[in-house]
Amino acid sequence: MTLAAAIRTGDVTLLPGKRDEDWRWTDLRGLLRALPGPSEAETDPLAPGPFGELGDREIAIVNGRVPGGAASFTVAAGQRCVLRLRFVSTCSECRHEAALPINIHTGGELVLLESHEGRGHGYVAAAALDIRLEDGARLERIVLAGDGEGAVNVACAEVTLSPRTRFAQTILTDGARRQRIETRVDHPGGDAEVRLDGVYLLKGQHHADLTSVVDHAGPDGVTTQLTKGVVGDQSRAVFQGRIVVAEGADRTDARMGHHALILSDRAEVDAKPELEIYADDVACAHGNTIGALDEDALFYARQRGMPEAEARALLTAAFVGEVVERIGHEGGRDVARAWVAERLGL
Repeated sequence: MTLAAAIRTGDVTLLPGKRDEDWRWTDLRGLLRALPGPSEAETDPLAPGPFGELGDREIAIVNGRVPGGAASFTVAAGQRCVLRLRFVSTCSECRHEAALPINIHTGGELVLLESHEGRGHGYVAAAALDIRLEDGARLERIVLAGDGEGAVNVACAEVTLSPRTRFAQTILTDGARRQRIETRVDHPGGDAEVRLDGVYLLKGQHHADLTSVVDHAGPDGVTTQLTKGVVGDQSRAVFQGRIVVAEGADRTDARMGHHALILSDRAEVDAKPELEIYADDVACAHGNTIGALDEDALFYARQRGMPEAEARALLTAAFVGEVVERIGHEGGRDVARAWVAERLGL
C-alpha cells in the first residue's frame, strides 16, 4: 500500500495508515477520506526555484508530468554534473505522482539539488526516485521541501550503492499538512560511505516525517547520520531511522544521531532510532535527545541586551547549523543557510 498507488487508482483503501508500523505516526488513511481529482498540465512559464540558476541543467516535473517523457537521467562514466531537480505542484485540490530513475556510472559524480515546491494548496503528491551508483560513483543530494498550504506529499528515494561509492544527503523541510521524505539505501559495504542528514523547522500545524532505512549487506561499510529539528505551536515531527547490519557485514561503522528542540507544550516529536546488528566486529551507536532551548544561554544573551525573539532565533540557528555546515556543495550550503535564516526571521 502506497500513496502513489492510491493516486494512480483513486482508491483510498491503498493508503498506508496507522496499522502499518512504519506509518503509525503519519496516518494517511485516517486523514484522507477521499482523493481530489487528477491534476492538469501547467501552461504558464515556471518561475525560478529555490536553487536559482545553480548547476548545469534543470529538470522540472510539474504536476507530476516529466518533460518530454524522459525515462531517466544518466551521468556517464567519469562525468561530473550538477542537476536541479524540481517537483512543482501548481494546481490546487488535485493529485499527481511522478517517478524518475537516476543512474550514475563508474566514477561519475552528481550533485542533485532537489526541491519540492508547492505553488498551489490542498494537493496530494507522490514522488519516487530510483538511484543507482556504479563502482566509485559519488552523489550529494540536497533536498529543500517547501510544500503548499494543506498539502500532502510523500517523496521516496531508493538508493542502490556499489563498492567504493559515496552518497551524501541533506534534507531541509518546514513540513506540510502531512509530509514524509523517505530514503532507503542498499549498502554493499566494500568501502562505500553514506551520510544521511536532516533539518526540520516546524510551526503552525505542520507535520514532517523523515524516515530512513540503511541495509548493510557486506563488510567494511560506513554510515553516519545526523538529524536536528525544532517544533513549535502545534506542529509534529517524526524521525524514524533504521540501520540493519546483516550477518557477515563485519567491520561496519554505523552511527546515528537525532536531536530535537520543542518550543511549545502542544508540539510533538516522535522518534524511533533503531540498530539491528547480526554481525560481529562492528562499531555501531545511536543517540536521541529531545529538550528545550538552553535557558542559561538564553539568559546570557538577554543580559547583553539582545531581544528574546532574536536570541531564540540565533540559538536555534546555531543548533541546526551543525547539519547545514556538513553540506559539501558550496552553493547548496549557501542556499541552506539562507533557508534556515528566512524561517527563523534572521
